[in-house]
Amino acid sequence: MKNIKNTILRTSTLLPIAFLMLALTSCNEKKTEEAHEEEKEQTEVSLTEAQFKTVGIQFGKVENRNLNTIIKANGYTTVPPQNSAQIATLLGGTVRDIFVLEGTFVNKGKVLATIQNLEVVGMLEDYKSATANIEYLQLEYNRQKTLADENVNPRKIFQEVKAKLAVEKARAQAAKNRLQALNVSTSSNSALIPITSPISGYVGKISIAKGAFADTGIPLFEVVDNSQMHLDLNVYEKDLGSISIGQEVDFILTNQSNKSIKGKIFGINKSFSNESKTVAVHAKINPDDAKGLISGMYVSANINLNSATVPSLPKAAVVKNGDKFFIYIKEDSHPHPEKGAKQESEAEHKEEHEEIHFKAIEVIPGTTDMGYTEIKFVTSIPENSQIVTQGAFYLLAAQKGGGEHTH
Repeated sequence: MKNIKNTILRTSTLLPIAFLMLALTSCNEKKTEEAHEEEKEQTEVSLTEAQFKTVGIQFGKVENRNLNTIIKANGYTTVPPQNSAQIATLLGGTVRDIFVLEGTFVNKGKVLATIQNLEVVGMLEDYKSATANIEYLQLEYNRQKTLADENVNPRKIFQEVKAKLAVEKARAQAAKNRLQALNVSTSSNSALIPITSPISGYVGKISIAKGAFADTGIPLFEVVDNSQMHLDLNVYEKDLGSISIGQEVDFILTNQSNKSIKGKIFGINKSFSNESKTVAVHAKINPDDAKGLISGMYVSANINLNSATVPSLPKAAVVKNGDKFFIYIKEDSHPHPEKGAKQESEAEHKEEHEEIHFKAIEVIPGTTDMGYTEIKFVTSIPENSQIVTQGAFYLLAAQKGGGEHTH
């Protein structure tokens, strides 16, 4: 009798616990189902047939493509110092004539302008006077040398003539050097100083006007030879270890068309350029592509490190939502439930109420090159899945809006 009472007591104690565990299990299953439904809502989006046609969604599949691993860098076009000239005058004066316009191509030695200064007349007089004295003193030197050798005249007289001849030669040479520095011919009789171009190239900025006074040391003309155009790219310290001479560079002009231009690295600076801790990397531009470029154009460049065959999709297929990246795959179509809709024709019914479902699949993007992006799937997708390659951004916007659309 006692055993029966104990059994009844244990049973009455265990029953509430069993009911509690059953309730908890049911609750957990319900929460799991709700979480699954919520996740499904967050990763799925649907479009009607009409919306699908309007957006112009296109499909594709994962392709194995040869993509380059790259380092992105910004910079600008420039020319070497020896291919750019800031032209000034060594002697100030009044601008007499200007013979070129901005944008004009000039050859080395071309006279760009003339400046008038009366000091040039004095230099010419010094040179011609010294030259005439040299001619006379040379004859006297020869005569006194002969007399001194024959002991007819004292040798002191010969030495005096010799000294005078040396002084005049030095004076003539100094006057000649000054005239040559000013590009003035020693045979000239004019007070004009020609301003010539030291290189061949295109005339840039002109900073003088006819009749104005041109001062020394102030640039009057700029001439640039664009045939040796190259890039100065700013590379961060963390990327320097991957950069080497000979690597190819693809770049586009930031403020121009998106046409890709090629170059090749030929030099790497050994010091930081500025406080941003970047180092200047120099890349030579393909001569055929350098035509039409001017110094100072801003560029966005990809430095190609190496290439590999990897799974990839068109760049437009990958979208970012928060901190993650996704692609969309097409799922089976489902009929949209009608509520009080009037009878419509079969074609109208199909177009208005049949929905096309898409599912967002998380991926990890890698290298992007030539319009394609390397991808790695976080979870596998069904074989032969139709992947959205055009219109993914529209689907992302629809998904953020709750996946509901007006019909």
